[in-house]
Amino acid sequence: MFKKDITPGAKSKVKSSVQRAIRTKITETYPLLAPHIDEIIPKKSQLDSLKLPDRVTLYALDSHPLFYQHMDDPITPHLRTVHQFPAAFPRIRIDRGAIRFVLSGATLMAPGLTSAGGRLPSGTSATTDKNEDEEEEEEEEKRYGGRDLEEGEVVVVEAEGKEEACMIGQLRVGTREIKEKKKGVVIDAGHYLGDGLWRIELD
Repeated sequence: MFKKDITPGAKSKVKSSVQRAIRTKITETYPLLAPHIDEIIPKKSQLDSLKLPDRVTLYALDSHPLFYQHMDDPITPHLRTVHQFPAAFPRIRIDRGAIRFVLSGATLMAPGLTSAGGRLPSGTSATTDKNEDEEEEEEEEKRYGGRDLEEGEVVVVEAEGKEEACMIGQLRVGTREIKEKKKGVVIDAGHYLGDGLWRIELD
């Protein structure tokens, strides 16, 4: 969706009532972001709305992109917002071999997540006592969660061996199905590091 450079359209100020609704929608969609919402969009601030190609709306504050929304899809954080609050979103991880494909704008496919270097939620929410040999698995359980994610949920994509997230987008299939089938499209219209949305200039 954002492979090419983007020239933003006209900028308009978001009405205060709409801005309150956006704040509410963000905290409903991403509950772990709720404690930080006043830092991201302070109550007295003025949010701007910019029209982008392909019927995308970008929300920015002081020329800093914060969130975008494609038509009626969920409001989605810009990767700069993700990098500020990485633990506030559901996460999955691709293996090293998939990184160059994702960063070139290719569709994210299941094998990059189901290989040895990939990570998906375990699908269990039960907690059990861990011995020392299972400490690493316990840490990854905390990071990638126990709850399987559903089709349509927005998910952050991390990369094996890298610190910062490289992509964010909507799941086309749930993580349980990804683990069962081990093939097929996972995210086909994500926002990734280095794409037009990442490079957009709003000054």
